Amino acid sequence: MLFEILKAVLIGVVEGITEWLPISSTGHMILVDEFVKLNVSDDFLKLFLVVIQIGAILAVIILYFNKLNPFSMKKTPEQRKGTWRLWGMVVVGCIPAAVVGFALDDWVSEHFYNAYVVSAMLILYGIIFIVLERRNRRLAKEYLAKQGAPRGKHVRAAAAPVGEAAGEDPAIGMFKIQTVDEIDWKTALKIGLFQCLAIIPGTSRSGAIIIGSMLVKCSRTAATEFAFFLAIPVMLGWGAVKVVKYVILGSLVMTGTEIAVLITGVVVAFVVSVIAIKFLVGYIKRNDFTAFGVYRIIIGLVVLGYFVVKALL
Repeated sequence: MLFEILKAVLIGVVEGITEWLPISSTGHMILVDEFVKLNVSDDFLKLFLVVIQIGAILAVIILYFNKLNPFSMKKTPEQRKGTWRLWGMVVVGCIPAAVVGFALDDWVSEHFYNAYVVSAMLILYGIIFIVLERRNRRLAKEYLAKQGAPRGKHVRAAAAPVGEAAGEDPAIGMFKIQTVDEIDWKTALKIGLFQCLAIIPGTSRSGAIIIGSMLVKCSRTAATEFAFFLAIPVMLGWGAVKVVKYVILGSLVMTGTEIAVLITGVVVAFVVSVIAIKFLVGYIKRNDFTAFGVYRIIIGLVVLGYFVVKALL
């Protein structure tokens, strides 16, 4: 049992990091699965890989509890109204993914869930991140030139997150939507359509949302936070579907080891997610997403190279 729990710890760490950073949890899980195979039933593994995400989601709920709580007595009536509005935008943003996901999930998994597609998506979206951030830096230069503001480090940090440090970035005005509270239903729907791209393994749900958000003129903070919030109903809903499918309607009966593995994975995913979310929010206050684009290309080449060599041997 101890060895299986240690494997669950590793998988929880990978889930907690890759679920929130725009680097594709699927791509990393494929590599992990090659070297770290849980000694559990197939049905349990399918359930585990989805339910473990609940730990990651709890991290978002706790870290952003005050912002997401429409019943908080610490908020004014106007602030509570704003929170309900934010939840409305989250629902709108989830509609496209819900429709596409339920309709095509099994078909996509059957035809696209392989190392070659995952590698291609890792590399493709890595390139998109790099190109998009180069465009942002060019726009930042043009914006700052018009404003007569100093450039320097602010060019690279164009549209850095707003909030406490909002006044520190003179290029923030180049973005139409500077905070997640400014997202309207049309923008939320457009972002939701981008989220549908994540049905292709290797794309990265958070990566697709962040790219789509920046393309519709959201700042990095607005893009990142909206990616966090859109995950809540999507991942909780998908987790509930898997529980119903395998536990309530299915014949899955978990052993003591499997229960321990499930609890361990969820707890570790939660703890690591808290760290990963705090890191990402802090990172984008000083940097853009270029490094993530480069990393995606590298890991994509690693995945591709490994499975090509494996096929040849």
